[in-house]
Amino acid sequence: MENLRNAVIVPVSDFLYTYILIALLVGAGIYFTVRTRAVQVRLARQMWRVVAGSRGDADGGISSFQAFCVGLASRVGTGNIVGVAIALTLGGPGAIFWMWMVALLGMATAFIEATLGQLFKVRSADGSFRGGPAYYIQRGLGSRPAAVLFAVLLIFAFGFAFNMVQANTISDALSSGHGVDASWTAVGLMALAAPVLFGGVRRIASVAGIMLPIMALVYVLLALVVVALNVTEIPRVLLQIVEGAFGIDEALAGTAGGILAALLNGVRRGLFSNEAGMGSAPNTAATATVSHPAKQGLVQSLGVFVDTMIVCSATAFMILVAGPTVYDPGTTTEASGAALTANAVAESLGTWTTPLMTVLVFFFAFSSVLGNYSYAEGNLEFLGVRGRGLTVLRVLVLAAVGAGALLSLEVVWALADVAMAFMAIVNLVAIALLGRWAFGALRDYEHQLRSGSGVQDFVDGNRFMPGKLPGDVWPAQESVPQDTTS
Repeated sequence: MENLRNAVIVPVSDFLYTYILIALLVGAGIYFTVRTRAVQVRLARQMWRVVAGSRGDADGGISSFQAFCVGLASRVGTGNIVGVAIALTLGGPGAIFWMWMVALLGMATAFIEATLGQLFKVRSADGSFRGGPAYYIQRGLGSRPAAVLFAVLLIFAFGFAFNMVQANTISDALSSGHGVDASWTAVGLMALAAPVLFGGVRRIASVAGIMLPIMALVYVLLALVVVALNVTEIPRVLLQIVEGAFGIDEALAGTAGGILAALLNGVRRGLFSNEAGMGSAPNTAATATVSHPAKQGLVQSLGVFVDTMIVCSATAFMILVAGPTVYDPGTTTEASGAALTANAVAESLGTWTTPLMTVLVFFFAFSSVLGNYSYAEGNLEFLGVRGRGLTVLRVLVLAAVGAGALLSLEVVWALADVAMAFMAIVNLVAIALLGRWAFGALRDYEHQLRSGSGVQDFVDGNRFMPGKLPGDVWPAQESVPQDTTS
């Protein structure tokens, strides 16, 4: 597998990120920032107000506030604990700067894709909603083949590649912290996952919905304590990050070395953590019941900020303030991924934190396995596969979990990078083509804000939209003149 990684997976990954994905991510982020007049800055206060005041939107369903909590809980996981550590190892402190840049621009991208998820969602037989890129590609662009392509890519990425990453993370934490053999971890994870996966998505929600928010809060508090205890080191850390990002101090380069390594690893790990532009979050965003689609766009944008600018930064600071005994840029150490973050926490708070970090990593990663599967199952249903097809998917997902626990960290993350890149490329092209619908929803939202009476219900066919939406999810307004200005 290592030979396949070096000969195929890594070259493909490097090509996609170097020549295609970085340009698309940055270009889309700049384009959406300009077209929305920096919605992530102008409506920053409004984001918090929407989240705090959305409990009444759902009318018994999933509110925007609940969707924010679920999305944040799923984000605060291995991407924050392991992804940041890998970015620092391979790209040096400068990778964190580029992670920030991806997040700041990605906030506008996240607004667009979540708003589109809301606009083009469909109603299920039980009254709930389904949606995401496969739906807005098919319903908005009128392309079933492109929608099928995205659904297949998401099934591979979330059903297999990302689940291998989560299993590998658990295996790494148990092996480095407690000496548990990887084969025992593989068997244990498969045994734990099987009854939940075969119980369906409802059981997944019941298992993950209780413990994950608690674990996320514990980790955030732990990170804040470590940073607070080393608050005098923050100026030095910030200087390291900036100097490393632009190659001002070559000693701060990661083991891959150079500005390009910082850029590539910052983008890769930033995308994996905050998911802005990847096309995964709109699947959840579409399920929220809100009075206006732009509300969920604002919620999604805020989620990217909290995930990267707060939680990922806290992880980076924990590792950087630990000093050369734990992390020394440009030097290869035995600790990587979850082990590096755990060592950094232990350096500041003591070795008693090692079991706690193992528990946190386990819950984050295992709940992500279940959440990833629910994404895959939802898109398999979009393809019309049910019954035996779902059974086959569950068996293959279990096999991927077992394989991920046994393979090396480098192999599983390289595979995830490729899967993530293909998904993001398709989604970014789609939301660029459909952006005018989200721009129209934003203009309607802001027009209502300026009216002084507050934001009322979104009405399909209003003068800011480029046309009428397919379906009947949103109430229609007849004979409304279209606003053709850009």
